[in-house]
Amino acid sequence: MPVLRWIRRNLIVIAGLLTLAYMILPNIVVMVFSFNKPNGRFNYAWQQFSLDAWKDPCGVADMCGSLSLSLQIAVWATVGATVLGTMISFALVRYRFRARGAINSLIFLPMAMPEVVMAASLLTLFLNMGAQLGFWTILIAHIMFCLSFVVTAVKARVMSMDPRLEEAARDLYAGPVQTFMRVTLPIAAPGIAAGALLAFALSFDDFIITNFNAGSTVTFPMFVWGSAQRGTPVQINVIGTAMFIIAVTVVAVGQLIANRRKNSAR
Repeated sequence: MPVLRWIRRNLIVIAGLLTLAYMILPNIVVMVFSFNKPNGRFNYAWQQFSLDAWKDPCGVADMCGSLSLSLQIAVWATVGATVLGTMISFALVRYRFRARGAINSLIFLPMAMPEVVMAASLLTLFLNMGAQLGFWTILIAHIMFCLSFVVTAVKARVMSMDPRLEEAARDLYAGPVQTFMRVTLPIAAPGIAAGALLAFALSFDDFIITNFNAGSTVTFPMFVWGSAQRGTPVQINVIGTAMFIIAVTVVAVGQLIANRRKNSAR
């Protein structure tokens, strides 16, 4: 039958579109309910269309404060994890030293370990050190678990780099700094950017590790969890929708820039 033949020819495309729809569906639900005006405290059933939450996204007490705190932690965790992860990646790929294999294995432990185990271990460490739980303990914890993901992304890029390009730069009398800034760093930049974006998303979204090591500090995921016990403000959906739109925009702009560079290189 023609229909069956068409399905067989386009089976991969159909499966990809269904998977994409499955992934995007929760975001669409969040987006739709950001325009809802619920009668009660819980924003779980559609009542009527309203722009009230969009007009006053900070109308819920302490929500924007927790959002600002999460953004600050995510930015600093991204910077710390990206810098450390990039240096570790170059060291693991370019140099031979004792315990290199063991370090390669240990780097992936935070990715394989359950978050609740890591969170409890970090809490024990901070308490034994006499550290006051709050912003700095959250930041240290976020840098630690984001580091593995950055190393994975950057290391894959560094391993695929052609060392002859750096050798050619040195043959043309470029110094170590010039070679790194004009050859090595631009080639490694996509992997570094991917690791940084992943670190930011993981840090901003984290709840389990943050909840264990936050003390009285409240980040945005913790605020959302606490609000769900008493009622879910529509403003939470507004913030979620805005973050989704920003993320999609960043990815789309990056893809457009990459396509333009490919076209100009041809």
